[in-house]
Amino acid sequence: MTDRPSPIPPHRQLPAAPLLPGALQAVERAISDLRRGAIVVLHGRGRALLTLAAEGTSREALARLRALSRNDPSLVLTGRRAHLLGFVDAGEGSVRFALPGGATADAVRQMADPGAGMPKALPRPLAIDRVDPASDAGATEGGAVELAKLAGLLPAAVIAPVPRERLGWLASWCDRESLLATELEAVADYRDAEARALQLVGEARVPLAGIEAARVVAFRPPDGGREHLAIVVGAPDPKAPVLVRVHSECFTGDLLGSLRCDCGDQLRGAIAEIGRAGAGVLLYLAQEGRGIGLVNKLRAYALQDHGHDTIDANEQLGFEPDERIYKVAARMLELLDFRRVRLLTNNPAKVAALAGFGIEVVERVTHSFPSNPHNAQYLATKQARAGHIL
Repeated sequence: MTDRPSPIPPHRQLPAAPLLPGALQAVERAISDLRRGAIVVLHGRGRALLTLAAEGTSREALARLRALSRNDPSLVLTGRRAHLLGFVDAGEGSVRFALPGGATADAVRQMADPGAGMPKALPRPLAIDRVDPASDAGATEGGAVELAKLAGLLPAAVIAPVPRERLGWLASWCDRESLLATELEAVADYRDAEARALQLVGEARVPLAGIEAARVVAFRPPDGGREHLAIVVGAPDPKAPVLVRVHSECFTGDLLGSLRCDCGDQLRGAIAEIGRAGAGVLLYLAQEGRGIGLVNKLRAYALQDHGHDTIDANEQLGFEPDERIYKVAARMLELLDFRRVRLLTNNPAKVAALAGFGIEVVERVTHSFPSNPHNAQYLATKQARAGHIL
């Protein structure tokens, strides 16, 4: 038999979920602009903010932000990051720091990055405001931080209001100033919309060592965003519970064989277990580092080397302990026509998440591996603080 792509069966060619026209594309463009250090306009709730990723802030970008707004900008951090810096008590929502004329781009980057040390160029006392996440200001400023997260950057943004007199003709003003405008609602809904819009875009037979009856199926949203994969072994019966592993990508563990985590063991162990069962599915999700991205995961590793555990390190960076979403996995299973699963996992949150998205988990199948001197503390933290059953 020749090794060639097999056709996609018609029963799996499901229509994409409804989507606001251009919403995903607009956010993807804003993500690209933020990553290259450009300013974007985020508007909604009767407000419009000039937005710049904190870690991409330069002297020139900061000066342009001030000139466009005709106001001093502010730095927005997550409440978690601001608390760990010692500026506020623990709490929800974001925290706004006024950036007077003397504030430098270096100081902004240092405030956002725990690996850079405390900044020395910010005047004290700073004007600090905790922003209610339920308020219009909290929604838009939280949206600026969310946009930085979506870009794979540190969760911190430099913002300044668009002058009020520009709001009546915002689109034409943005065109004149070569600024991309993005709706707050599209940013807030992006992760969910990306999962709902996921489509099966191709597949091929890929024999694996010891498992020749395997194929890889690719999924992608229509905006050309992140791609997720499914490894389908054998011919799972859609009418019976299917053995499934939901695995988030881990470059260091899966590819390099890193000893700092158990991801590589889990990946190879799951494929072997599914192979022994004769049929099943491994979903390989593009959610590196519990959803914070590879670069931020390396930053978290550096913090762990200074005594923080895996959860504290994510929080030091300003992230939640786990930023992953599992609606993507539920959508992939739906497109593959599997709605009842036996889930290979030790993470009860995955069981609850899939169940919440309409996938029936009929059994949790234990999936753990021995520790080594480099990941023993990591596994202990997952068990004690994240509820993993090891």
